[in-house]
Amino acid sequence: QVQLVESGGGLVQPGGSLRLSCAASGIIISSYTMSWYRQAPGKQRELVATNTRGGSTNYADSVKGRFTISRDNAKNTVYLQMNSLKPEDTAVYYCYASGVISRYWGQGTQVTVSS
Repeated sequence: QVQLVESGGGLVQPGGSLRLSCAASGIIISSYTMSWYRQAPGKQRELVATNTRGGSTNYADSVKGRFTISRDNAKNTVYLQMNSLKPEDTAVYYCYASGVISRYWGQGTQVTVSS
């Protein structure tokens, strides 16, 4: 079975940093475009960052300059480095894999930014 398992979430103060990890099994992520989404309470799920098979990246305007998506294909893992965190970054963060014929979601990890 395919699994995307997120980790690294938690509670941080404004201005702090976290690194989220997404460990994949059942797929080889080098064949997939990988993305991070987030969903805050009462809000729609939104695209945060994308890393394509070719290594290009895209970011939501709200996180540009603060977040970095990367991958380690040897470890079959995708990362989201989050710096200068703001309370409005509070959400459940989801890993997403998009291949030629298949798409998969992780279970999500909670990020809370609060004083």
